[in-house]
Amino acid sequence: MKRFSLFVLMLLTSGTLFAQEVIVNRQEIVGKIKPMNGVNNGPKGPEAYDGQNTDNYQTYRAARFPYARTHDAALSENYGGSQAVDITGIFPDFSKDARNPKNYNFALTDRYIQRIIEIGGSEVFFRMGQSIENHGQKKGAYPPKDFKKWAVICEHIIRHYNEGWADGFHYNIEYWEIWNEPDLDRYDWWTSPKTWGGPAELYYEFYTTAARHLKECFPKLKIGGPALAGYEDWGEKFLANMAENKVPMDFFSWHIYGTKPEDLASKAVRMRALCDKYGYTEAESILNEWNYIKNWTSNYEYSVATIPSVKGAAFVAATMSACQDVAVDKLMYYDARPYTLFNGLFDFHTQKPLPPYYSFYAWSYLNRYGKQVKVDIKGEKTNDLYATAAVSEAGSMRLMLTRYNDDNNVISNKVVKIHIGDDFSGEVLGYITDSGRAYTEIPLEAKAGVIEVTLEPNAVLMIVAM
Repeated sequence: MKRFSLFVLMLLTSGTLFAQEVIVNRQEIVGKIKPMNGVNNGPKGPEAYDGQNTDNYQTYRAARFPYARTHDAALSENYGGSQAVDITGIFPDFSKDARNPKNYNFALTDRYIQRIIEIGGSEVFFRMGQSIENHGQKKGAYPPKDFKKWAVICEHIIRHYNEGWADGFHYNIEYWEIWNEPDLDRYDWWTSPKTWGGPAELYYEFYTTAARHLKECFPKLKIGGPALAGYEDWGEKFLANMAENKVPMDFFSWHIYGTKPEDLASKAVRMRALCDKYGYTEAESILNEWNYIKNWTSNYEYSVATIPSVKGAAFVAATMSACQDVAVDKLMYYDARPYTLFNGLFDFHTQKPLPPYYSFYAWSYLNRYGKQVKVDIKGEKTNDLYATAAVSEAGSMRLMLTRYNDDNNVISNKVVKIHIGDDFSGEVLGYITDSGRAYTEIPLEAKAGVIEVTLEPNAVLMIVAM
């Protein structure tokens, strides 16, 4: 019996596991590929003050990130530091007239937003409020002294970027988010707040004032929030209050960090249900901060080491696929800022792509195809495969197949048989990211409509069938 158990253990932890099957129905359209590959923040410029004459313009553009959320841009000198994006940076003296363009400091934010739009090619998702204040002087964590005046300041920021006010632009930025993570300090907001130094009820009043004013000024733009840190009961009370007072909300934004794609997808289902429960059935549900975190204490160092790894790449791709199939409208990964521990996209020193970058790059091709087709996964009861497929107008098919394991004891390769239809007779290409390859082309062949591949425990494979 002991020998048999040892044999089974060896099969599970080494060698090659038995095949699973992935069945793609290229004719059954099940929906649209969603923008699951958005990010927080834009490309890095070659400014001399960061000590390195490097940028990531080409690779950032090539990834086709659909959205770049501007949160925490002020924490990076590369984007302009404390004078960029945050309200306290753009309008530094709150006592002054909010309607006088001379009282605004747009210069560094202009450069940052221009870089996103003209170099990055992404749409801006503008967070109105403050970057997180984990340390130092609290400039913006406390609620504004005058909620209506704060809303008027935001109104003129929008007019600057969309209507040309104060020598501005006509960027037609659509999404404007009110604040960030007002629930984060729910238990200690009165001591040293990081995001909102006040009770929940004060944020309800603040959001109500800002949303009503901005929606009245810009009925065609999308105004929303609150960028919920994670306390779902806080979020439900917020939604209940908004519904009771008939406050407009075009999108409900929320955050989650974890290690299981299923957990992120499950929360998406709950957030959608909460919005629907309180009558916000038309409001988009947007997950605009997420990444791999095992926990924030004992496993924090392990987590930030995992973020830029191949395992991090597989987690990213698996999460995109899991969320594609549930009721969430957009994802925005945290973070594309250079030199931050949460940036799994670009190398700290060279700005060259890291493994997770290629998961975003691969998803951009699914976005270009647009139409999602049905995929079924069959085989083992314990499944570590995730798959999303799309077809183009011309009939080509792309399949992003991911094998993701958070269990580091799983070291076996796995054979996967991919069925793309008995009638298929075209060319097949594969691009794989794993422990030894970064979106590397590999030879594939479809025999009687079946492609056989071998995947490591953490790997992302893009298959193109033409």
